[in-house]
Amino acid sequence: MKSIQTNLPLEAGQAETGGAILQGDCEHVLRGVADDSIDLIFTSPPYADSRKRTYGGIHPDDYVEWFLPKAEQFLRVLKPTGTFVLNIKEKVVTGERHTYVIELILALRAQGWLWTEEFCWHKKNCYPGKWPNRFRDAWERCLQFNKQKHFYMDQEAVMVPMGDWAKSRLRNLSETDRARDESHVASGFGKNVSNWVGRDRAYPTNVLHLATECANRNHSAAFPQALPQWFIRLFTQPGDTVLDPFLGSGTTAQAAKSLQRHYLGIDIDPEYCRMAESMIRGY
Repeated sequence: MKSIQTNLPLEAGQAETGGAILQGDCEHVLRGVADDSIDLIFTSPPYADSRKRTYGGIHPDDYVEWFLPKAEQFLRVLKPTGTFVLNIKEKVVTGERHTYVIELILALRAQGWLWTEEFCWHKKNCYPGKWPNRFRDAWERCLQFNKQKHFYMDQEAVMVPMGDWAKSRLRNLSETDRARDESHVASGFGKNVSNWVGRDRAYPTNVLHLATECANRNHSAAFPQALPQWFIRLFTQPGDTVLDPFLGSGTTAQAAKSLQRHYLGIDIDPEYCRMAESMIRGY
């Protein structure tokens, strides 16, 4: 087992980026990785009772106990200015939503993480479906955790086009639009609409409208490359290092490579590690 430094260039911002894919349980593999060496952790671990054939399946009642030792290693290897993004979703058990995700959030906070933000991944092309007492999920959580309140974040990197609404909304500004309009509920928040005159881009919301992965990736739960790419742009710079401790088919590593970041991928299944290495070499 090799540590991250053996395969990665040491100088940030280099045009050529490298990485490593390591096979094993991330809880143990990460013990060979230096403290405070990772800029972003983006991952989607096996959900409760999912992927039993590959990963054994973790009962929702046991999920927090299973995950916390791994999160302890994530906390150690992440830089103080780094970010941890966890893609996860609830499971319905005996007709109701199990609370394992909520319990995990609380346990991570007790472990020392700050639960900074929650993003909603809206899966635009979700297949239709119906159950006796609910409809098919069309969204998943992307939970943001940090080690401290001040972390690296490049909001300009993920700005979106203003849209046609701005042409009419900004054409005739009222007096209120030209000054900071304080919230009537005294929340301390306000807006100055005139600040957006002449701009062609705006900051996005925390809802990401992205289609699911449609191609056959030989993995039961591959997410689209656009998902990790968005967070990589937001929370890292070229030359930074991105970790996915549940690598699967290698999408996060491919996304990191495409954006000139270093990558470290870990998966317990040797076949997925070989698959990811092959896909990254051909990327």
